[in-house]
Formats: sequence, C-alpha cells, structure tokens
Amino acid sequence: MKIRLVAIDLDGTLLNSAKEITETTARIIRTAREVAGVRVVLATARPPRTVLPFYSLLGLNTPMINYNGALVHEPDTGRIILHRPMEAKLARAIVTIAREMYPPVLVSAEVLDNWYTDQAGDDWQSETARLNELAYTVAPINQWLNQPITRLHLLGPKDWLTKIRLAVKAKLPGQVAMVWSETMMLQVMNPSAGKRAALRTVATEMELLAEEVMAIGDNANDAGMLQWAGIGVAMANASPYARKYADYVTDANDADGAAKAIEKLIVGPAIEDPGDLQL
Repeated sequence: MKIRLVAIDLDGTLLNSAKEITETTARIIRTAREVAGVRVVLATARPPRTVLPFYSLLGLNTPMINYNGALVHEPDTGRIILHRPMEAKLARAIVTIAREMYPPVLVSAEVLDNWYTDQAGDDWQSETARLNELAYTVAPINQWLNQPITRLHLLGPKDWLTKIRLAVKAKLPGQVAMVWSETMMLQVMNPSAGKRAALRTVATEMELLAEEVMAIGDNANDAGMLQWAGIGVAMANASPYARKYADYVTDANDADGAAKAIEKLIVGPAIEDPGDLQL
C-alpha cells in the first residue's frame, strides 16, 4: 500500500549532531511531498517552540507531535487535537518526593507551550533551556503547579535522579511515565501519552490506515510508533530497543539516513528509477 504519511523524530533522526536539517535532507523531503504527495509530521519529545523553526524550514502544514505524544496540535491554527497531561495533584506529589530527598533539585514544567520554574539557574540546565533561556516564567511553584501539567522536569546529578525515579515508582506505582533526557533530566508524564497513540490519532485525523504510514526514529520513545506504522525505520545510530521494532535500518543521522529511507521507500517507487540507495 502506498505510503501517504511519514512521521519523523527530530533529535538523533532528522537532525544531525549539529542539530541541523541538511540541505540534502530538506530537498528529499520536499521531493517526497511534491512528487509522491506524502505528508510529513514531526514527532518529538521537544516542546512546540523549539520545533517551529524546523517545521517552517520544511514548509509543513501538518499536525505536530510534541512531548513524546502528550500533545498533538496544529501550529498554523492553534487547534489542539490531543492533550494528555498529568493532574496537578500528582505533579505536586512528585515534586514533594524529589525535594524532600534533594532540596536543590531543579523543577520545571511545561503546560502546552508555556514553561515554568521556581528557580532559574545554569546548574544542570537542559539543552532546551539553553536554547530558550528567555522563554520561561519564574514564579513560586504554588502559582503554576495548580493546573494540568503537560510534562514535569526534574534536573540534577544523575545519581539524585536515579534515586528519585525509584522513589516515585515505589510511592506512585503505574501513575506516571518517566523518561531520561540529556542524562541530567528526568521527564515525567501521563503514562497514557506516547508517540504511538499520538501518531494513530494523526492518522485517524487524516483518514489513513497504519499501512499507509511510515515512522522513522532512533530511541526507545520511538519504538511504539515504529511498531504501529506500516513501515518502521530505525537509524543506524538507534538504540537496540528501537531497532527491535523496525522493519528497516537506514544510515545514521549524520549521513542523512532519514532522507535516504524516504528516497528509497517513497520517492523511488513514485518515479521510474528508484536508483540503488542502500538501506
């Protein structure tokens, strides 16, 4: 069945190590859209504000999947298609556990595309924070941890976060999903959120079957969408867990691997000669 939708992870997949989309990748994606009529969706753990530059660069007009699937929305219209936040009470319980164990641990939260924290500082600052250092609100926790939270962040030394993670799992079993990011950040979300469910929601919006969808990713948080899609493609630099659920393994992100997969599996069949690109 013809592929009509491609969902692509950003970091480690579409972006190279310099956090850029190469001219080659942009050209191949443009060709896939124009020649094969495929739609492209970015599916990432990042918040919307850090994805919009890439979305604009590629000239997309599709929904965007953010926060590992906790949010699906239309950037152009602002329409929220799916939002699976954590209840404020649960988020406060997690912060209490963390701060009782390690008072200096940094706490921040995303509410849709708004970022809050109760203390700003360079210690253990995430890459997202460094790129968007003016994009957050600093206020006491009780002023913003009183609403559903799209994603909660705990930042600190890895040994702190490891012990906090174990404590949260013990005291709040099955109530949250926790994902490591950049070693010193623990992301906490609604356990029902995930790229698989988010991609399924997008496909349903577009009236597409799983067999008409291709997903490309590199990490464990991409495994669900790689498994669900008709074609799942893992990067050469992908984790073993992600590769386990892929149908194909393409080249690395620093060698335009995502673009090569799109050219081989989508652009090639849409033209007379698919060439001899290797997956």
